Amino acid sequence: MKSKPVTKNTTNIDRFQIPYRIYGQGTEVLVCINGIQQSMAIWADFVKRFSHQYKILLFDFPHQGKGRVMMGSQDVSLNEQVEILNVLLNTIGFGEELTLCSASWGGVVAASFTIRYPNRTKKLILAGLGTKPNQKMIDTIKLGIKLPMENRLEIAETLIKSFGQDLPLKVKAAIVRQFERMGPDALDSFYQHGSVILLSEPLGKVIDLKSIACKTILLRGENDSIIDPEDLILLAAEIPGAVIITIKGAGHFLHLENDKLMETYEDILCG
Repeated sequence: MKSKPVTKNTTNIDRFQIPYRIYGQGTEVLVCINGIQQSMAIWADFVKRFSHQYKILLFDFPHQGKGRVMMGSQDVSLNEQVEILNVLLNTIGFGEELTLCSASWGGVVAASFTIRYPNRTKKLILAGLGTKPNQKMIDTIKLGIKLPMENRLEIAETLIKSFGQDLPLKVKAAIVRQFERMGPDALDSFYQHGSVILLSEPLGKVIDLKSIACKTILLRGENDSIIDPEDLILLAAEIPGAVIITIKGAGHFLHLENDKLMETYEDILCG
């Protein structure tokens, strides 16, 4: 990430160690929320493009980047993730009128935060989020769970083949390196998250989507193999006033697959 952060720090929140960066000098606040096993590095293009208009907060949850569990169970619940975000925002001094931009599972955290703290979010951008795992995701999780943990390369290749086929080679290589370097605690957490997804009820039964009152945009790549278009319609129907934007020629990872998709984000964030 070439841009220099205004703030680079790590803070302890409850039993977790959370690294974070703040970029930009803008008047508005953009909070970027990673998907599972992603890190703040995925938002580099956002920093380059939007730091003139926004203060941009990037951070890693436990088991992402340098995020750590310092004590207790290695499992991190959705409630704990929401409170990590809340406490981090309070620590930094970011109050209301927030724009939350999320990727995949990060959207569950973003939506849950918005429901719990309804006066803080001005705009909610949920990319690659559905109400439930489709058959492709179920099959991928079941296949991954069967693989021995020491087969890190095979785990990475299974994920890429399932829903990362359109990623650039350098991003695929980065995913492989990430899994090869992953410690046992992080890998176990990844397995546990997959099991939770298989057992979870539809999202609307887990969190009260109908209570989301802010402007909400749902993004889906037309080639996303793990988010069905029909499911996205169901998600939009549960969030009052939600708007669906389908990105042609993109898969689950959207801007990581093609940086030209940043023009869509610019329309949303700067329009």
